[in-house]
Amino acid sequence: MPHSDLSPPYGLVIFGVFLLVLAVIGTCIGEALGRFGQVVYRDEEPRQFWLLVAVQFLDGLGLIGYFLYKVYGL
Repeated sequence: MPHSDLSPPYGLVIFGVFLLVLAVIGTCIGEALGRFGQVVYRDEEPRQFWLLVAVQFLDGLGLIGYFLYKVYGL
């Protein structure tokens, strides 16, 4: 379904929530998804793990914030 001015871009909020859930689950189990589907473990590479979790979390918040801006003008 193409995006129009009549319907809000719900794909942004869905993908944003997905990224937030991915970051929380990754933090709990100690695994984060890296580029090209590789898995980064907290015990083996802590710096890259926390960087990936932070990027997922901030991207999720950014997409949800952009959705709220587009829909409600906040």
